[in-house]
Amino acid sequence: MAETLTKLEAADFINRSFKPLPRSYGDALIEAAKADERIVALCADLVPPTETDRFRDELPGRFHNVGIAEANMIGMAGGMARSGEIPFCHSFCAFITKRVLDQITMQAAYPNLPVKIVGFLPGVATLLGVSHQAIEDVAILRAVPNMAIFEPSGPEYHAAMVKLALDWDGPAYLRMKRPETTPPPFAPQSLEIGKGVIRRDGGDLTIMSAGLCVTESLDAADILSRDGIEAGVVDMASLKPIDEALIVERATTTGALVTAENHSIIGGLGSAVAEVLADAGIGLPFRRVGVRDQFCEGGTSPYLMNKFGLDAPAIAEAARDVVKRKG
Repeated sequence: MAETLTKLEAADFINRSFKPLPRSYGDALIEAAKADERIVALCADLVPPTETDRFRDELPGRFHNVGIAEANMIGMAGGMARSGEIPFCHSFCAFITKRVLDQITMQAAYPNLPVKIVGFLPGVATLLGVSHQAIEDVAILRAVPNMAIFEPSGPEYHAAMVKLALDWDGPAYLRMKRPETTPPPFAPQSLEIGKGVIRRDGGDLTIMSAGLCVTESLDAADILSRDGIEAGVVDMASLKPIDEALIVERATTTGALVTAENHSIIGGLGSAVAEVLADAGIGLPFRRVGVRDQFCEGGTSPYLMNKFGLDAPAIAEAARDVVKRKG
């Protein structure tokens, strides 16, 4: 019986193979904790899905499983941070943002404490439907003062997430996605706070994306290249603070922009880029790819990304539209 429960827990409702998955984030967190005794980990009864099982096993005195109680967890983390610790709090994105906004605001962001909020299952990356889908979490936390938001596009950036969170002097939200299968070998890549990463250059337009949509954007660029359209692709892993200088530079040099995100088009990456363009007085052909103003449903990530227009063909279609309007 215990073995069955362990397998079900580890599957995380994502990977049904029951094969061990890599813990690039979890491994990076425990290595950071071994180097800095101030780091502690809290979890809301989702240990394997949030890659905190190794932390629990190797540093049990600094690990706290609070149960299904995210609001209490953030309150505890605020007290720990005031006592000199650096708490990393773990749950699913939908639970650790929407359910506990008041605690995040008053007990972490307002006093500007180093509470690190780590959510898994971003956007439509879950079979479990609306209750587990965080399609508005970036919009919510982007409006909270002092809060930083970072989202990796793949496991090669997971270790960098831990460093970004520690480098940010205040509360930070990490929007994480575990690989559903064992990824090919990769070398860890670095990131900087407030900086985007140009993943592909191209002069006809720029696609700015984050998280799961980065790979889709790169695939869309390949599709467009076959049609003679060269698209640059920027990975906006730092959603807040965002790379305003790079947005203005790419808008000026390519003359057309598309944003692509695993999130609502309201309040997320698309809105952030549009705000920068408006403040700079830049008008240009522009499209936002993301979840339109609607709820989604349960399903595999590829199915949902196709149905709700977040995949490479949808991004390529938006790109063709802005290039056509560019003239």
